Amino acid sequence: MSSRLTAACALALLSVTTSAMAADTCSTADADAASATSQRLLQALVDTNGVPGMGAAVWRDGRVAWTGCAGLRDVEARAPVQRDTVFRLASVSKVIATTAAATLIDDGRLDIDAPVGDTLPWLPPAWSRVTVRQLAAHISGAPHYAGNDLQTLGKVRYPTARDAVGYFSGRALLSPPGTAYRYSSWGYTLIGAMIEARSGEHFLDYVRHRVTGGLDIQADGDAPVTRAATLYDIGHGAARRVPRTDMSYTWPGGGLAATPEALVTFGGRLLEHRIVGAARWQAMQQATLLADGTPAHERDYEVGFGWRIGHDADGACIAHHAGTTTGARSVLLLWPGQDTAVGVLSNAMWVSAIESTAQLLAAPFRAPPPGLVAAACPTGARLTGTLKGERFELAATFRLEHGRCVGDVVAPAPLRNFFASAYAWPGHRLRIVALADDGTLSRAALATPYGLYDLRAVRDGEWTASLNATSTLTLTR
Repeated sequence: MSSRLTAACALALLSVTTSAMAADTCSTADADAASATSQRLLQALVDTNGVPGMGAAVWRDGRVAWTGCAGLRDVEARAPVQRDTVFRLASVSKVIATTAAATLIDDGRLDIDAPVGDTLPWLPPAWSRVTVRQLAAHISGAPHYAGNDLQTLGKVRYPTARDAVGYFSGRALLSPPGTAYRYSSWGYTLIGAMIEARSGEHFLDYVRHRVTGGLDIQADGDAPVTRAATLYDIGHGAARRVPRTDMSYTWPGGGLAATPEALVTFGGRLLEHRIVGAARWQAMQQATLLADGTPAHERDYEVGFGWRIGHDADGACIAHHAGTTTGARSVLLLWPGQDTAVGVLSNAMWVSAIESTAQLLAAPFRAPPPGLVAAACPTGARLTGTLKGERFELAATFRLEHGRCVGDVVAPAPLRNFFASAYAWPGHRLRIVALADDGTLSRAALATPYGLYDLRAVRDGEWTASLNATSTLTLTR
């Protein structure tokens, strides 16, 4: 990967004004066309992936443009997800933590390239040499959770980040600082201790007043029970309620919670430079370099100051972070050059193409990509599919819903095999939902148990969707 990737993605943005949030319920009765489309996609996803409840929101041009709700916040009580439902953020918490650190840099109170031991003299010598920049990019050598960590820690309350660091700081680093990418949430707990030491405040207090002021973002477990999404496990048949655990060991790395609107408003404030300045925000999007000069990276993205930096399906620059933990799957994705953010939250862990899902939910609010091919909705037609060289007949039924092409597909064996590790998949069915309501199927979302995929016509009567780096699904009429 070239370090030019992130340099090209760091763009200055114009400031715009946020709008006030409206009522607590999600309604599409009077929605505009884009909102109606995104809501239809979100509902198709919940119908397909077996997750009890999901919420999503899009920020566009200085305001929350859409909030979507689908499914149940509480299955047993039959309580629906609403606009004010609070979900676990899991590792999306990390970009809030690094933003807090960035405000201290802007204020001249934190040097992210200084050894953390200069500020935290109580650390063991090996840990003292790492830097905040290395911790934020997962190149410090810090270990991740191991063994029975999560079972043990969920029952313990740590008053401060320093207390939580004491749990793991006796462990050895996995590699010399700066030499290798190794994902570590423990590294973010240490960032939290640095924020506390340099700000003189508790981590949660500093985040509340300096980063998320006025937003419905808080420590996991602090939301009223009437608004908190119940946590579920969907990997063993019917959705099973799981107990809420104490997340104080990882507030900076995975212990925050938010409504979808609050999450994308945080993203919008970053885009508008209302939390940190334009130069700092651009610096956060630069790839962190390893000791050998190569960018820290994983899969198809480089790693900046907390953010994962890459490109969407059409080559536009994106900054994002996803999260997964018991009772949650989450993502926040920003288009830094387009004043657009999207957040997706759910109350169960599931196998997920979460970044692709977020991009599809935001697609109705963004300009359509150039070169879309006109294709008719294949109502009454028989389809064949090809995946990994295997050709198969497809039992698919298409219809027009208020001008929108919608298809229901019974997954044949090749697709069942591809999605075999799904936690849940009601009826082994897929759904295809066109993004336009003009009767065509030029571009659509393919709703699967792994999430939403971008299905596009390559000619009238033929469509493709990239399912991963090596697998493309082709449908032919």
